Amino acid sequence: MIISAGYNIAGPEVEAALLSHPDVAECAVIGSPDEERGQIVEAHVVLAAGRDGDALMIKLLQDHVKRVIAPYKYPRRVIFVRALPKTQTGKIQRFRLRDGQ
Repeated sequence: MIISAGYNIAGPEVEAALLSHPDVAECAVIGSPDEERGQIVEAHVVLAAGRDGDALMIKLLQDHVKRVIAPYKYPRRVIFVRALPKTQTGKIQRFRLRDGQ
């Protein structure tokens, strides 16, 4: 559970909203420390082949999440990655995302 400015935000809900966008191949959401809000929603996104991770794509993904779920749950930081760290069985290692790996 991510607590941002007093709101409880479930990471899987934000992930499902991001995955419903056609340009997102895979994603993981974590809580990232923030001085003002306590934590912010940070999304690590693997884009579909041929898509560019730029400022426009960040805005498109944020707007998409705001339409699909409650607007306050959108990821305030989006980081594009080539691949997400996973275990041998395919589970995403979120602790490695928190550690900056």
